[in-house]
Amino acid sequence: MQKPFLIGLTGASGAGKTTFLNKLKEHFNNDQLCVVSQDNYYRDREEQKKDKRGVENFDLPHSINREEFHRDIQALLDGKVVTRQEYTFNNEKANPAMLTFKPCPIIIVEGIFIYHYSEIKDLLDFKLFLDVKETIALSRRIKRDKIERNYPLDDVLYRYEHHVLPTYEHYIKPFRDEADLIINNNKHFDKGLDAVIAYLKQISK
Repeated sequence: MQKPFLIGLTGASGAGKTTFLNKLKEHFNNDQLCVVSQDNYYRDREEQKKDKRGVENFDLPHSINREEFHRDIQALLDGKVVTRQEYTFNNEKANPAMLTFKPCPIIIVEGIFIYHYSEIKDLLDFKLFLDVKETIALSRRIKRDKIERNYPLDDVLYRYEHHVLPTYEHYIKPFRDEADLIINNNKHFDKGLDAVIAYLKQISK
């Protein structure tokens, strides 16, 4: 098997990374493209560092088991199948699934720290950055965390101000200009999506 083409996708929390990837996957079958999300590598709540108010901060590089994340990406690049239990963000209403990742010609890894983790960044063949205004990102995060993750509004707003924004400024935004393609998603990402699809179709021939 030829070495897979490895793509990274990052952006602020609420930038629309999951929606973008779901739309992208509609144009490829499971034998062509594999997506691995950093979200499934969060450490247990008990291992998360707490801020001065005693609130767990899930928006620090330590929050992710980067060793296992890197190990599984490398395994896929080596042609191995990877299994991982879905992380459900401590949502008691969710039933975690067992995920299976198969090596494909195109592999996409997404997450807020993928460019900060040098061992992962160095593996990437192409880097994408999904850009969005902070006010729009906050609105999307409120909707997502309330509906999908069962977080109360006060908790969402506190974490956004004290955890999410500082992390964006320190660990995500500095890599924006290093991306091979920056996609604006203030209103929609259609043109950027079309460009990525065309590019991937071309290299997968």
